[in-house]
Amino acid sequence: MTTTAKTSPNVTAPATIAGRTAVVAGNGLLPVAVAESLRKQGGDPLIVAIKGEAEPALYEGGHAEISIVELGGLVKILKAEGISNVVLAGGIRHRPEFRAALRPGNGNLVALYRFLRAFRLGDDGLLRAVIATIESYGFRVLGAHEIVPDILAPSPGTLTRKRADKESVADMHAAREAAITIGALDIGQAAIAVGRRVVALEGVEGTDAMLQRVAELRVAKRINRKGGVLVKCAKPQQEVRADLPAIGVSTVENALKAGLRGIAIEAGRTLILGYEETVAAANAAGLFIETFEQRGSDGD
Repeated sequence: MTTTAKTSPNVTAPATIAGRTAVVAGNGLLPVAVAESLRKQGGDPLIVAIKGEAEPALYEGGHAEISIVELGGLVKILKAEGISNVVLAGGIRHRPEFRAALRPGNGNLVALYRFLRAFRLGDDGLLRAVIATIESYGFRVLGAHEIVPDILAPSPGTLTRKRADKESVADMHAAREAAITIGALDIGQAAIAVGRRVVALEGVEGTDAMLQRVAELRVAKRINRKGGVLVKCAKPQQEVRADLPAIGVSTVENALKAGLRGIAIEAGRTLILGYEETVAAANAAGLFIETFEQRGSDGD
């Protein structure tokens, strides 16, 4: 079933795009939203689905498919289809095995070698290297938010009926400092604080798994205080054309299971996948969603 992501109340117009655009689609709903937006703008996007990652809905129209170890073939596909622009959207659950991928039949071996060398880096370093490789062949790399700007979290404020209380604000500050610190180290984009104490940091497992871990810690009585806040923000050195932090309905559901009081995200540099659905889910759960200004923009 196709899920259409409703959007936040931003009013920024999409970027002006010349030429055909390819959406290299990993997992999640972001590639679906990007493809839908391009079609609404009159475009004919090429979906390059990553095998084992992309949503089934992306296979309904014209598309190509590559495995993560066939990235060298991406350049060949883009050239054959007359592509001018590339959007990298969605996540990748598993990194490829370097040596196994370097075999005949995986496309442009120079491109593949560059891609796979990049997979040895941290996430931000990886994305920068992958983008640089794609651009070296003459393609323009766009961010998903340039295609669908209204999925960006709106200006600082409260998006839900419930607002953060004094204790939750203190948790927000603690988790935000932690998220910024691990972001600068290219580790993750999120942290959770309970009672002003940071209890979880996001690693390669992702946000939902981190929330599940906190839920398990509560069951095990390792976290005894009630409440807590999840904070997500872009890394200080973030390559904004890929892998911006994101939340959606599943984030709200898992935050509730983890016993948190709310979620705080960075305005303008975090994606809300399904804005109306996500806010409605938070309202139904009695959680708050707050947005805050980028570090350095609010005087701190």
